[in-house]
Amino acid sequence: MKNIIVLGCGRVGRTICEDLSDNFSVSVADISNKNLEKLKSKKINKKNFDISNKSELANNIKDFDLVISAVPGFMGFNTLKTIIKEKKNVVDISFFPEDCLKLKDLAIKNNVSAIVDAGVAPGLSNLILGHYDSLSKVNYYACYVGGLPVTKEKPFEYKAPFSPIDVIEEYTRPARLYENSKIIIKEPLTEKEIINFESIGNLQAFNTDGLRSLLYTMSHIPNMKEKTLRYPGHAEKIEIFKKAGFFNENHVEIMGKKIKPIDFTTELLKKNWYLNESDLEFTVMKIEITDSDHKYTIDLFDEFDTKKNQSSMSRTTGFTCTACANLIAKNLISEKGIIPLETIGKNNSCYNYVINYLKERSVNLITNKKKNN
Repeated sequence: MKNIIVLGCGRVGRTICEDLSDNFSVSVADISNKNLEKLKSKKINKKNFDISNKSELANNIKDFDLVISAVPGFMGFNTLKTIIKEKKNVVDISFFPEDCLKLKDLAIKNNVSAIVDAGVAPGLSNLILGHYDSLSKVNYYACYVGGLPVTKEKPFEYKAPFSPIDVIEEYTRPARLYENSKIIIKEPLTEKEIINFESIGNLQAFNTDGLRSLLYTMSHIPNMKEKTLRYPGHAEKIEIFKKAGFFNENHVEIMGKKIKPIDFTTELLKKNWYLNESDLEFTVMKIEITDSDHKYTIDLFDEFDTKKNQSSMSRTTGFTCTACANLIAKNLISEKGIIPLETIGKNNSCYNYVINYLKERSVNLITNKKKNN
C-alpha cells in the first residue's frame, strides 16, 4: 500500500485525507494542533510540525511515496520546491503566485511527477480544456467559477472555505488574460458582468488571475479568460477596501508598532468570512469552449454534503486532487516534470478516469453542445 502524506489539515486537506484513507496509508501534517484535532478519523496519522521549515519538511516526508501539498498560497512555491528536491512525487493544490513551470527542469532532474494546480479552477477547468483541445481546434475558452454561502450575510455576502489571505490574493494579483494571441494584463475585479444561473439566480463575474499555466501551455488558443463569481455588489465593496489601502503590504506605524494593513485586514476577515463547519454553501463553474463548428458549455454545480459534513469547495477541489493522486499511485501517469491538468486532459484514458472518479463522488458535469451560427 502506498504511503501518502498530506501537508495542511484545513477544510480541503481533511477531505483529501478522508478520501485517500479508504485505499492508502495516509498521514497529515499541520503546524496547528487545532486543525489536526478536527480530523476525527483514527486511520490517519497526525504530524505536528512547521511545514515552512525546509529541514523539518524534508525530514518528515522522507518515508512517504507521495506528497499532497495543501498549504496556503504564500507557502506553496517553496514547499513544492523542497518536495521536488527530496525526489518525492507530488500533487499540489496551493494557489501560489509564482510560475510553477519554472520548476520543470528541477522536477525532471529529480525524476519527479509534480501535478500542479490540481483543484477545481485552476485544475478541473484545465483538465476539461485540455480534453477539448485534443479533439478539435479550440479558438475561445472562458471559465466562470466561484464558491458561495447559501445564506447571504451583510456586508460581504461571502464566506471563505479556505484562508482569507488566498481570497485577497485573487482580488489584488494582476489578472492575465489572453486576447488575440497576446497576454493582456488587467486589474482584478474589472470588466464586471452579471450572469444568470438557473439554480442560483444572478451572479457577478469579474477578472481574476486564474489562467496561470494555460497562458503558456495553451498559447495556440487566441482568446482565453477566467472570471470569479460572487453575489452582485461584492466586487464594489472589495474595491473600496483596495482604494482605502486595507490590502497594502507596506508597514504603517500605529501607537509605536509597525503592522502591514493586509495583515490587519486578514485578521478581521477571518471572523467576517469564516465558513462554519455546518454552513451551507455551493460551488458553481461554467466553462465555455468554441471551435470552428461548435460552442460547448460545461456546467458544474455542487452543494454542501450534509451527510459527510463536507463543503462543496472541499469536495470539488479535494476530489480532483485525490483523483490525480490516484493517477500517480496507480502508475496511470508516468510523465516527469511539472504537469498541469491540461496536459493530463489530453490523455483520454486519464481524463475519463478523473471525470468518472468525480462522478462516483457525485461531482457531476453537464455538457451542452450547439452548432455555431
